[in-house]
Amino acid sequence: MSQDSQPASGAQPASGAQPASGAQPAPGVGEQSASGSPNPPIEDAHSGGIDDEQAKRVVRKRSYGRTASEMRPVEIEPGFVRTATGSALISMGETRVICTASAQEGVPRWMAGKGRGWLTAEYGMLPASTGDRKARDISKGRLDGRSVEIQRLIGRSLRVIIDLSLLGERTIYLDCDVLQADGGTRCASITGAYVALALACQRLQSKERIERSPLTGSIAAVSCGVVGGVAMLDLDYGEDSNAEVDANVVMTGEGGLVEVQATAERTPLSRASLDELLALAADGIGELRADQERVLADVS
Repeated sequence: MSQDSQPASGAQPASGAQPASGAQPAPGVGEQSASGSPNPPIEDAHSGGIDDEQAKRVVRKRSYGRTASEMRPVEIEPGFVRTATGSALISMGETRVICTASAQEGVPRWMAGKGRGWLTAEYGMLPASTGDRKARDISKGRLDGRSVEIQRLIGRSLRVIIDLSLLGERTIYLDCDVLQADGGTRCASITGAYVALALACQRLQSKERIERSPLTGSIAAVSCGVVGGVAMLDLDYGEDSNAEVDANVVMTGEGGLVEVQATAERTPLSRASLDELLALAADGIGELRADQERVLADVS
């Protein structure tokens, strides 16, 4: 289970799924399952380890009545925060994240005098964004390791598609705040942050603070995984907490891989299964790219 798969406040996991705190570890490869039959490697599940009826039963439990290859409903509301240079509220199913882009004059000390700008990101979850209240980081006096990991992922992902030399010596801060978590918060953050960044660049151009857009492409991210032997796209909390494999994939609009975070949590992942997951992710990111383009076209 990826660390950002938290149940939404008041949301229920998919039918038959249990939160990670109450889940029992699955038997390892070759060990006996509760039914007394051996637990097959994941690659066997894709080559006949489960029959069609078993696969159908797994897929029928999906939220929104989705097939294995379908995304949750996606909505992006641009300009959600009026005072930000650029902003968007992104909803992927029950996961909701506010993404803002704030442009400020100046760069970190180590970049001063180089004529280049900088882009960085911060990520956080509201206390009530999960089923159990999450204490604010400030109450602990430091960021938790998960938040640090995710905000670094967001920052380095967005830096791939921006030419910092066109920003001048100014910094763009991307802030991603999770309102409600039901799996895939880091992926929603990256996808929404791109829209906020694009809107910020449009605004900087309109105010003649930059000559042209520094964006060199688009970027989005989606989760995928193997649940009950079935490869699935865009996992919600119930699926992710019970997945044999879960992955987060970041890609440019042109299909270039920026980052792949894949973990086999119970049995090893075959190369064929990884390729299957990447193909699912590519299709999902294609849909997200279309959503991003539609939103930005409506605004411009």
